[in-house]
Amino acid sequence: MDTEQLKDFCASLPGARVQLHDNGPNILVHDVGGKRFAYFKTSEPERWRFSIKVTPERFLELTGVPGIKPARWLGRFHWVTIVDVRTVPEDYLRELVRWSYDKAIGGLTRARRRQLLGD
Repeated sequence: MDTEQLKDFCASLPGARVQLHDNGPNILVHDVGGKRFAYFKTSEPERWRFSIKVTPERFLELTGVPGIKPARWLGRFHWVTIVDVRTVPEDYLRELVRWSYDKAIGGLTRARRRQLLGD
């Protein structure tokens, strides 16, 4: 999966919103109900590095893989940065994104979830 396909996948999740924060670090943020679940760096030298939240167990597993490291500033909250998304198997990457998305959705009130998802 390349960067464009991954951006499209993140944007296709129910209730997902995409915003470009261009206040210096230039970050393309994917959120649901104001809760971030993924982001891309859009400026050099880290262009298209991808970050997501993972479980504490996966954090330990993934940060041992070359090309995946703790996310700057958010690593302490179990966010990882993937330097090149093409190096991660597509199914595994989708699973990681989906977990991060589900975690973000789970942090919303029941009423807000219903409002976003139409349940």
